[in-house]
Amino acid sequence: MSFKFINGFKPKPIKDDFDGAMDTLLENIHLDYVKWCNGDPVRNDELSLKPGRKFIKIIRDNSVWGFVAKKDGEHKGLPMKVGDVFKAAGWASAAKHVRGNIFDKNQDYFRWTGPNYL
Repeated sequence: MSFKFINGFKPKPIKDDFDGAMDTLLENIHLDYVKWCNGDPVRNDELSLKPGRKFIKIIRDNSVWGFVAKKDGEHKGLPMKVGDVFKAAGWASAAKHVRGNIFDKNQDYFRWTGPNYL
């Protein structure tokens, strides 16, 4: 996805773009799981979303797959942008460093088990 600059500023993604990018992320997580199973999934890979103040938590079965930033800001002293994907540090918190972004064309920063290690 590319953005047009307006007066030198990059506009924030609109909500529809965020929702579409989240849907694409969830689809790609599922596709990676199917690929890992050689096309024959062992079980139904169910993902759910739980919105919070700063992040949307992606839950896979009874574990946290990762977190997606809902807005621009700061996390553990580092800047974050809308759509940044974080590995889970625990059930309720995201790890410090960004692993990727849901708006990037390159979507190889994760596996069905979660965002990649750095």
